[in-house]
Amino acid sequence: MNPTMNAEIAARDSDLRIALLLGIANWFLFLDHIPHNAVSSLTLRNFGFSGATDLFVFVGGYAATLIYARMAVERGYLVAATRIFKRVWQLYAAYIVLFVIYVDLISYVASRTAAPELFSEFNITGFIDHSLRTLVYGLLLQAKPLNLDVLQLFIVLMAFLPVVLAGLLRVPNVTLAASVALYAAARLLDWNLVSYPDERWYFNPFCWQLLFVTGGWFALIGKPYAGALRAMQAMPALRAAALLYLLFALVIVSSSNIPVLAEMVPDSFTDLFVPTDKENIAAYRILHFLALTFLFTLLVPRDCAYLRSNVLQPIVKCGEEWLAVFCAGVFLSFAAHFVLITGPNSLAMQVVVSIIGIAAMTGVAYYVSWSRRQDYKSAIGAQS
Repeated sequence: MNPTMNAEIAARDSDLRIALLLGIANWFLFLDHIPHNAVSSLTLRNFGFSGATDLFVFVGGYAATLIYARMAVERGYLVAATRIFKRVWQLYAAYIVLFVIYVDLISYVASRTAAPELFSEFNITGFIDHSLRTLVYGLLLQAKPLNLDVLQLFIVLMAFLPVVLAGLLRVPNVTLAASVALYAAARLLDWNLVSYPDERWYFNPFCWQLLFVTGGWFALIGKPYAGALRAMQAMPALRAAALLYLLFALVIVSSSNIPVLAEMVPDSFTDLFVPTDKENIAAYRILHFLALTFLFTLLVPRDCAYLRSNVLQPIVKCGEEWLAVFCAGVFLSFAAHFVLITGPNSLAMQVVVSIIGIAAMTGVAYYVSWSRRQDYKSAIGAQS
């Protein structure tokens, strides 16, 4: 924990690619959460083994590690750990409010529109039969309403960040190796957390922690490995291998929708990869995401001028205010789904609800950012 490390962390903390990728992840999650939405065919999951959740968890681990590592360097580890737990509490409070309002909204809409299938579709059937029990399970992060599982996963991963951060600051390679070992043990021994009512988490935290920790490891490796990473990116063979693997994943995933590709790829081979293992995040899925990350950092350097262009600012702003945007996206995806099942479910309507939803999420991001600036100005004015 020296001034050199502090400067390195500060430089990475100002990387606009973090906010850009978090914004993209939020937009893609919203589109993916609208069933039978043609616009969701443009999201990451349709072009390979990994998807928006992988992006969200990896970049979230990268960003959180940067923020609290800098705090640990400047103000001490104890302060950083307490601030992490404060953030976990904020995430948990946001989840509880979101859970209660979301479940109540779905119940209200289902009863008013005589659409009981919404209860099973959004996995809240238990709320009707055992409302108190479901509420308790919800408080314990064990109830699994549709579209809230990503936030539940992130809360659990953030709760263990103090331990991960301590390891990454002192023995980063050992910490990463321990994460790999936990991932392997969880897959081998079938470890998972209990949920209600299906008894298993949709995203197994024991496995998904590897992507979160890997993001943190990349955030803190700093100068000792910077030269090696640049040398790897300069190797044509490694670039070609990453690109070929992405093309391979694209062919496999696309073969389920394109008859010509389906005839070329044997069914037994496709069954190994489709559908991709989301619960325990299969190794080939992690490899696909790392290949994407490798090529992205090569094509979009930290000082890329386009990151500050007006075209990308709405996405960047959604990444900066990711929690508010995520919560808004959950409600907006339900609203979009309701519009499509009660009205004309045409391609034009799917495009319209998708655009309106993304515009609303962007509006929420700009409002939250503006409101925070006003609070900051008020606090400064009160002190002067």
